[in-house]
Amino acid sequence: MLETALLQDGSGTPLLQDKLNDTREWSVVNAFCHRAYMPLSTRPLTRGMDPNATIRMLNIGRITFSRFCFGTPTRADDFDPDSGNIIVVNTLRGSVRHPLGGNDAIDSRPGDSYVVDCSRTDYWNLADGHDLQLNLTIPHKLMEETAARWYGFVPEDDLWRQRLVFGSGQSAWLSLLDYATRSLDARNDRIGDPLTEKRIEEMICLDLLRNWAGSAGLNLDTGARAAAPHYVREAERLMRMTAQDAPTVAEIAGQLGITGRSLSEGFRRFRGITPHDFLSAQRLDGLRRALQQARPGETVSAIARARGYVNLGAMTARYRQRFGETPAQTLRSGRL
Repeated sequence: MLETALLQDGSGTPLLQDKLNDTREWSVVNAFCHRAYMPLSTRPLTRGMDPNATIRMLNIGRITFSRFCFGTPTRADDFDPDSGNIIVVNTLRGSVRHPLGGNDAIDSRPGDSYVVDCSRTDYWNLADGHDLQLNLTIPHKLMEETAARWYGFVPEDDLWRQRLVFGSGQSAWLSLLDYATRSLDARNDRIGDPLTEKRIEEMICLDLLRNWAGSAGLNLDTGARAAAPHYVREAERLMRMTAQDAPTVAEIAGQLGITGRSLSEGFRRFRGITPHDFLSAQRLDGLRRALQQARPGETVSAIARARGYVNLGAMTARYRQRFGETPAQTLRSGRL
């Protein structure tokens, strides 16, 4: 599995034929690492040794796939936390040593996958020189978006600080990566269908999140209710009740006796969205119900203005984005 990842597409046609795919220059290796992963430091474990590096890289959505090895025993460290990136190292050959908790470390073997969020914790690795990896670089923000979309909350840093090995051998995770890389098309070094590319991006992030949470002991299905503090849940209740009156976030925060900034931070940490986004969604949901239940003769503008909408053009754009149709279409369908 993954023997031909980033070498050939699913039909066996070579990928990346017009790209530099190997090098014996440290400057080229370092430039590649900066592009594929983030700014970091590398040094050979034997002074003066040149690399014999494999450097292949392709993007699937917002995820960077790289087939990589230094080709000589090397230490990499000082991974830049400001990059905001997560790295998943999938060992195909040889061995790579990674840190775990405390002073512990682990040597990943072929079939092992290791994940670290370099935006939340420090990282280093030692490659034995005979190794080869298929690495993934995933923006932390993308993982937060996935958690919020599927589970309604963003895990706290206790999860993201976990450095761990998951999967082994012919795991379902590696099968997913194999499917993703076989979906590439050598004619343009991309997946031809943007929708398929988006779905693969989503599947990878979701499967990684489940593996990560499972190893960290986090129940994603119950985590939202357990994680969110009382004031976030109470704000949600108030916004659902008063959405028709178009309250402001500051007014909601005032009723709870907290600042708007505190409320915004709570929503960001535990829901992955802003309170304004939540309130806007509640208002649009209420508007849709009102349009579906409209009496004969009622108009979109009258119904919308009664619910506090002033800029009808902006409202229509947001409504279409959320529901895939205009308010007028909803009103007409409700009368059929």
